[in-house]
Amino acid sequence: MKKIIVGLLVFTLLLAAVVLCVGYYYLRGATPPLPPLQLFIHGQILTMDDSNRVVSAMAVRGERIEALGNDDEILALRQAGTVVYDLKGKTLLPGFIDAHGHFPGTGLSAVGTDLSSPPLGAVRSISDIQQHLAEAAKTGKDEDWLFGFGYDDSLLLEKRHPNRHDLDAVSTTRPIYLMHSSGHLAVVNSAGLRRAGISAETADPEGGVIVREGNTAQPSGLLLEHATDLVAAEAMDFSGLDFLAMVDAARDQYLAAGVTTVQSGGVDSRLLNGLYWLSKLQRMPQRVMVWPLADKMEAELKSGALSLDDFQSDTFSASAIKIIVDGSIQGYTAYLSEPYYQQQTGSSDAGYRGFSRYKQEELNAQVKTLHCKNYQLALHGNGDAAIDMVLTAIEYAQQACPRADARPILVHGQMARSDQLIRMKKAGLSPSFFSAHTYFWGDRHRDQFLGPERGGRISPLAEAQAADLRFTVHLDSPVVPMDMARLLWTSVTRQTRSGEVLGAEQRINTLQALRAVTIDAAWQSFKEQDIGSLEVGKFADLVLLDRSPLASEDNLLNFEVDQVWIAGRCYFQRGRNECDVISNESR
Repeated sequence: MKKIIVGLLVFTLLLAAVVLCVGYYYLRGATPPLPPLQLFIHGQILTMDDSNRVVSAMAVRGERIEALGNDDEILALRQAGTVVYDLKGKTLLPGFIDAHGHFPGTGLSAVGTDLSSPPLGAVRSISDIQQHLAEAAKTGKDEDWLFGFGYDDSLLLEKRHPNRHDLDAVSTTRPIYLMHSSGHLAVVNSAGLRRAGISAETADPEGGVIVREGNTAQPSGLLLEHATDLVAAEAMDFSGLDFLAMVDAARDQYLAAGVTTVQSGGVDSRLLNGLYWLSKLQRMPQRVMVWPLADKMEAELKSGALSLDDFQSDTFSASAIKIIVDGSIQGYTAYLSEPYYQQQTGSSDAGYRGFSRYKQEELNAQVKTLHCKNYQLALHGNGDAAIDMVLTAIEYAQQACPRADARPILVHGQMARSDQLIRMKKAGLSPSFFSAHTYFWGDRHRDQFLGPERGGRISPLAEAQAADLRFTVHLDSPVVPMDMARLLWTSVTRQTRSGEVLGAEQRINTLQALRAVTIDAAWQSFKEQDIGSLEVGKFADLVLLDRSPLASEDNLLNFEVDQVWIAGRCYFQRGRNECDVISNESR
């Protein structure tokens, strides 16, 4: 996913120019009124507190929750000007927290061509990709990069990646850059390779691979992991106005999904500044959490040129430092302890296990340095060999600089083994699982990438819970859409696209899944004192659902978000441009 982030760089000067051109108030966006007192009655209010208390009514004074109880108790607080919401039995709960994603990546469709296959799109073959790109090439200049995203080689009729020759059939003069659905791979045409200076003489960068044609040194166009860095910054150098369009699209998608806290899980200093100022100008109403990328910002942090303390507020935080240790299982770049079940088409290496971006001693040194400076760390590890490296580095750092509550995060943790879950508990490591993999790639993990045994235990939520690990679940959007219902449903059912259950013993119940996107997600990022549950004194970040997700698995998958409040202000109402109130009573 780092490649998505590279493409979302927001240049501070460009953003400043946009501010000057379109005006402060346009950027800021509308701020809904904040009633002095709001009462919510006749509902199923899931507090997500320590006892999972359910109440029927709640009072919100200004931005924060004042009281919870029964209808009579809360209605007794009513005064002149009070806004009263009759929930009519609907379910109100804390606003969903994106435990790991890449905001505003879901807005990529505003600047590029979506090449997703079913169930997300319509691309089924390389010919389809060519047709979509040819249509997109009708606009823009010949020197402009043509950008596409979301293709998945394992879902294409040809069962392979496109290569530079396939893309040259679209254009031999206009550079083309296609980002894989995992965000860890890309394909570039011949014009793009020339623009980036990649040739037969170009050496593989550390932690990356320039895939070659057959037994020759000629680049095929496919770039893995850090090799995409050679192209991505230029190919995805979007303008300030493009970035605003992405933010607007993503903001609305997240609100419609009930997400009140978004995350950009891997930023450089320019994207950090861009998101910070757009948040400050209220372009997006959600709280924003960003994770600076270690390989982009470590020098600035070490030198003191950048202080993350300057980016802390109630609505914005730059907390954990992101370190990417390996890649993607479906991209064959995750680092496994045993070979992939089936190797890629055309591969002659039966023992291929993927690779790490780091040597163990390098990772140990980086983790120790940042840990000893009291930063929270978020380490991307998909394959079990990469998870071993993460655990070793955290244990090494904790031995050097013991911290009682550092809360390091393992991001994705797809292949976490039983022994690794035990080590996580001892090391104080908290996993965030990409549990939606069970639906989007589960069949292929079982049958192609990992085999039945390993594939059946990806994202081992139940086992993590049994090990007394506090964990979260996430969508890694835009790898998959921002769809909290789908995320919760996959965590509970583990149904694949074929309708089979993948690893039934790893299922958790609905309440546990809801905690993983509310209070546990707040805790994982040290935000549990202010958000994540409905308790007196916390911010009134709320989502109202049209049905109870606790009632059935069908409800869990198909619920609709009716309204969303952030700090007491209503920012979303389904089917309306502006929020209304159910009744406005006074006495």
